Amino acid sequence: MSVTLRVGYFTPSVLLHLAREWGALADAGLVVVDTPVASSPAQFRSLRDGEFDLVLTSPDNVLAYRFVLDNPLGENLPVEILGAVDRGLGLSLWTGPGVSSPSAVREGGLGVDVAQSGFAFVAYALLERRGLLPDDYETVALGSTPRRVDALVEGTCAATILNAGNELVAATRGCTRVANVDELGPYLGTVIAALADGDAARRGAAQRFASALRETARRVLSGAFEGEVREAARTVLHLDDDLARDHYACVMDPVTGYIADGTVARDAMATLIDLRRRFRPAPELDLVMGQLDDVIVATARPD
Repeated sequence: MSVTLRVGYFTPSVLLHLAREWGALADAGLVVVDTPVASSPAQFRSLRDGEFDLVLTSPDNVLAYRFVLDNPLGENLPVEILGAVDRGLGLSLWTGPGVSSPSAVREGGLGVDVAQSGFAFVAYALLERRGLLPDDYETVALGSTPRRVDALVEGTCAATILNAGNELVAATRGCTRVANVDELGPYLGTVIAALADGDAARRGAAQRFASALRETARRVLSGAFEGEVREAARTVLHLDDDLARDHYACVMDPVTGYIADGTVARDAMATLIDLRRRFRPAPELDLVMGQLDDVIVATARPD
């Protein structure tokens, strides 16, 4: 008998689509209902309220909602990481059409999901490297990444952070890449997360979900399924042939792409913690590195 899992995401997942198409979810006894979310607070509110069983999210959100009381929900949740999915999928800072320099954020503003989120911290750090401090510009909360593409093109903001195929779409609409996240060190883009207080059957199903995505990532990274992956990118992300090829290159890249074994690298988590400590300091963050084994399930920890 299959178990139904409800999953909340920001950008449609090519990897999840392939896990479904290739039968990995069915083999794990799972039916997955995946739903887009408007923002990270909305995603974690739905997780808290039982509307989602799992989320595909930034690991920074796990840090914020598990450890830091000063988060958008104003409460800590027993969130745990079941597996790492990717290293950012092209996460980068972009300016809008006709914007010749990132200094335009002084007038046009920076678009973010929410001001205290992981992608926002990446934007702050990349802009800081170009001589712009957060006090130099307005930060505008615009929600999930696909929404920010439209906002950037329409001039609602002068710059934003994009990834997961959204950056490729932005390029076709006249936007300009300014910098990549790997300037800041090893990075972890997406993880599978859930509440740790679920019942045993639900936790087992969640673990099988993580295993199915790991197996699918391994198949992709074998290099034997380029055509299928590019077709999935066309279907799920609505990319044309050329952009689907570029997205395939991104998921295969060891700096930006999928993580075959699903493990959560400690140096990548350190990058995220350091960014949060710089731009949203909280005393709780000093404890996080020592508690990572409590946050990351055993199957997702490095050997």
